[in-house]
Amino acid sequence: MSALSSTVLLTAVSFFSQAVGFVYRVLLSRLVGSEVMGLYQLVMPAFSVLLSLTAVGFTAACSNLSARYLATGDRRGAGQVVRQCVLGFLTAFLVVAALAAPLSDAISVYLLGDARARLGLLLLLPCVLLTGLENIHKHFFYGAGAVRGPAFTEICEQLIRSGAVLGLLWRFLPQNPERTVGLIVCGMILCEIFSALTLTLLYRKALGRAPAGKGAKRAILRRRVWGIALPIGCTALLGNLMGAWTAVLIPQRLVHSGQNVSAAMSAFGVLCGMTLPLLNLPTAFISAMALVLLPKLAQAAAIGDQVLLRRRISKALTVTAFLILPACALLAVLSPPLARLLFRESTAGAFAAPLALAVVLSSFETVLAVCLNGLGKQTVTARNGLICGAVQLFLTWQRMGVPEVGLRGYVEALLLSTILGLWLNWRALSRAVSLRPQLFRWLVAPGLSALLSSLCVRLLYPILEGVGMGPGTGCLVCLVFGGVLYYCAMTAQGAFSSL
Repeated sequence: MSALSSTVLLTAVSFFSQAVGFVYRVLLSRLVGSEVMGLYQLVMPAFSVLLSLTAVGFTAACSNLSARYLATGDRRGAGQVVRQCVLGFLTAFLVVAALAAPLSDAISVYLLGDARARLGLLLLLPCVLLTGLENIHKHFFYGAGAVRGPAFTEICEQLIRSGAVLGLLWRFLPQNPERTVGLIVCGMILCEIFSALTLTLLYRKALGRAPAGKGAKRAILRRRVWGIALPIGCTALLGNLMGAWTAVLIPQRLVHSGQNVSAAMSAFGVLCGMTLPLLNLPTAFISAMALVLLPKLAQAAAIGDQVLLRRRISKALTVTAFLILPACALLAVLSPPLARLLFRESTAGAFAAPLALAVVLSSFETVLAVCLNGLGKQTVTARNGLICGAVQLFLTWQRMGVPEVGLRGYVEALLLSTILGLWLNWRALSRAVSLRPQLFRWLVAPGLSALLSSLCVRLLYPILEGVGMGPGTGCLVCLVFGGVLYYCAMTAQGAFSSL
């Protein structure tokens, strides 16, 4: 498949998966309440840390190196890459599991700050094992440009996860918060069993028993795999550690500022389990584009085609601007009524405008980081990620402890650290490929069109509400109107002709 068709397919699957996941999150929040959602959001950063310790670096190495071997027709070498990545992952997982299991009680109490997280933490270990195996085989297909198998698996995975988790909760609730989180993780394990088995079988069928090619010497291949896996894994680990620490700090600093534990956990659950997932809905295509973009940039870098590199990077940034800016601008206006309608939580949708801006900046930061990784600049990405994570952690700790600031301190820290990360990644990428900013395509045209659309929707929604239209219908009408207005404004500027 071409890069465009692969991106379109993965974007469609990502949007479907995110829509299913969002509906699942709405139903989940209604079943378990904001306090359990807060506890669940406390456990999930531990899942990200465990994956970064074991699998993240090897999945990136698998995608990058398999793309390079397959570009030269060496299918045997690509198969050796997968085996080396699986071996490295299993080694890392055994070491991490042997340490995490006996220390789970201390981790939950002293690191996560809540003893009720212990059961969920233990159950995450088999989930990490299955997810790591699944992701390594999935990224082989991404490196090969064959996305249909992973796309089908992704759709099934989302449906199975939603059905399994909600079914377990429906059958066994009510439970205490610790067991409720354990039930959620058990549902995740069930869907990962399906995904790991399916992708392993698809990989073996795709590669065949005797793949053609010269292959690679084991020692050289091991150095190549670990040369990619270590910096990316360390970056992900330290970034996720800082993210997990930030997640732990939010309820703790709210308590420090005067709230009780239950109220602090509820506020944390509303912000990170309701408001942010709603605002992050438009970013579904970013992950899909990144999966296709990374191996394509690696191939262009391997043959030294600077013109092709600049063209692909520019197209990725243009598409990001054209889609993310209007979506986040409209959600900044409509997310408060949407969040209250979906989650039945009066405080949902708070800080919508600054958080929407943070989502826009974070999307560009992510695309630039993917481009740097595709060019083999994993160390630069690692350095930038660590700097931004440290800044966000420090600002969150400092600002949220002030009683009159509260959650606004987290929003401020997120915005400032994202701006810093965007600038650092852009500086590194522009130096690497002599890329010049295209302000009209990336900022002026989509930014002005999105601003016009959001301002008109802000005027329209109260009018619709005043004539008796319900929030659901009113938001839908506003989204359609805003989308059409954005398209007309972009067309009037001739922006779409640059795609």
